[in-house]
Amino acid sequence: MTIAKKTGTTAILGIALFAWACGSEAPPEPEAAPTEAPSEPVAEKPAGPQTPDRLPKGIVLSLAQFVTEAGKPVPGPARLEFLYRSKGSWKTTAMEDPESNVFHKAMVYPGEDGPVLLTMAGSEAVVKTWKLEGSALEDTEAWRKDFGGKFSRMRDAEVADLYDADEQAIAVATHDQGMVAVLRPSPDGFTVVELDSEENTFVHEIEVGDVNGDGVLEVYATPSEPNKLDGSVQKGEVVRYVPKAGEGRVVVADLGDRHAKEILVEDVDGDGTDELYVAVEGHVGEFKELVHPVEIRRYDADTPAASSGVVIATIDDRLTRFLTAGDIDGDGKKEMVAATFSSGLWLLRPRDDPKAKWSIELIDKNSGGFEHASILTDLDGDGKDELYVASDKQKEVRRYVWDGQKLVREVIYVRPDDRPIFTWNLMPVPTELIPGA
Repeated sequence: MTIAKKTGTTAILGIALFAWACGSEAPPEPEAAPTEAPSEPVAEKPAGPQTPDRLPKGIVLSLAQFVTEAGKPVPGPARLEFLYRSKGSWKTTAMEDPESNVFHKAMVYPGEDGPVLLTMAGSEAVVKTWKLEGSALEDTEAWRKDFGGKFSRMRDAEVADLYDADEQAIAVATHDQGMVAVLRPSPDGFTVVELDSEENTFVHEIEVGDVNGDGVLEVYATPSEPNKLDGSVQKGEVVRYVPKAGEGRVVVADLGDRHAKEILVEDVDGDGTDELYVAVEGHVGEFKELVHPVEIRRYDADTPAASSGVVIATIDDRLTRFLTAGDIDGDGKKEMVAATFSSGLWLLRPRDDPKAKWSIELIDKNSGGFEHASILTDLDGDGKDELYVASDKQKEVRRYVWDGQKLVREVIYVRPDDRPIFTWNLMPVPTELIPGA
């Protein structure tokens, strides 16, 4: 089907700070922030000469928020917040969309007339593109659907030329009927191709890459049982689709009674072929003790789905929902950062044998959050990726830059109140798409 509809202009609003947890009846209780000092090699980095006075790109944060009604917190409008640097300081602006109560992701989409902002929202489940018109972002609906279950949410998306047709398609993951779909650009908007669906299933993550090296892009997704916030058993797997070849669901990682909400498909080891990395979530016991810690597993094209892959790292935490890769020191080799729920940020480097255990070191133990959204990206264009992190526990957004020996921390935004906030994603965005920038 083809869907495209103008839905009007959303006004720019001030910063408001509340959020809720996706896919659950209630958000988890926020954990207290650690009180111990951060371990080396973290150091504070003041804003000023070390950071350019202006950056051509900023960061967009996808949020959910609470508002208070009759003395009780209830989900408010879906919210985007923008951080950008101008005239020597970091600035913020925001927008809200009352049609939904969560933005799970916002990212740049290369539209025909130039880049636009692409958003994934929930309850209503709707995909939109946004174009800056004057001082406001004007939205165009790309896809809306009621999936027929308890929740209807667009959860994640990636953009790529999936059909080798010189077009930028959008692969989308949804809640809670397990739908994976592709939106193909058409003269009237987008044509929606529904690849798969499964009752009572959450799909949290989409990744795109070429793991078998045949030149055809694959789509990877993470279907699992509905969310459980108590750390008990939640079954899941990683599956693959090949839209160009018409190949439907193939299980590439059977996780048994465990599951993953985060995967990464990228050539981190530099061998010319993408690898699949799976952040397998932990289990806790009857007394909330950690029984099985997080495992970061590697799967190659020839790795049996029934195997446990290659465990490149184990982290004493129960959640790791962001893996990001980039070149932090400009040496032409990629590193990986794992952002955990409560144990901090971790830097992983492949060794000479990338299928053996990787080196792992703690970047910052005083950083955390339910999602702990993070990304490595080069906003300043110096050839080295900076690490941007939404540390919801500490109510801060932070920037980490390699100083030749270590990643140095700069706080670029401090939330002005103590209300809980859940940041679901953050992505780079050109300043020409940021209202008021």
